[in-house]
Amino acid sequence: MGTSESAVMVAVDEIDTLRGAEYALLSVLLGQAPRADLLARVGGLRGDATPLGLAHIDLANAAQASNETLAGREYFNLFIGVGRGELLPYGSWYLTGFLHERPLARVREDLALLGIERSDMTREPEDHIAILCEIMAGLAEGEFQTDVAAQQRFFDRHLAPWAARFFADLETTGSASFYKSVGRLGRTFMELEAEAFKLPH
Repeated sequence: MGTSESAVMVAVDEIDTLRGAEYALLSVLLGQAPRADLLARVGGLRGDATPLGLAHIDLANAAQASNETLAGREYFNLFIGVGRGELLPYGSWYLTGFLHERPLARVREDLALLGIERSDMTREPEDHIAILCEIMAGLAEGEFQTDVAAQQRFFDRHLAPWAARFFADLETTGSASFYKSVGRLGRTFMELEAEAFKLPH
């Protein structure tokens, strides 16, 4: 994604930087099959005893046990497939049962308000989970001149209604190994974000 005007950097605290990194990681893992260098970086993740920290450890172990060929095959079967993948990572599908429906239109309306334009390199519709996570990463990291209220509005409208359910489906799918751990991380993080946005700012 890109902006129609030069992005304005704003002061970002450490928590928002970490949030942005989490969203960016999910975006890159769901946007395309991971290459060996990405798996190596993910394999070096560290964690702690918190739910998110444990999800990081699980993902790192899964990356170390996988490789570019295995992860690429998983990605294809899950999200592309012959005809279609096992999971359709689109807001419209999860919310209406159809692609290119009103949820996609709402995303496009809000992106226009934020001054974010679709990249010519992007083939997926804007309600793809990877694109939504990429946008949230930019919002959290201050890439766009917005405040916490704008972040919360985008999250509440475009991720909260379905993203945790998608990640839970990914976490429990029988055909995945590495991507089960991606699902665990995504579900855990979406639950934490939902709770955090309920707190007074």
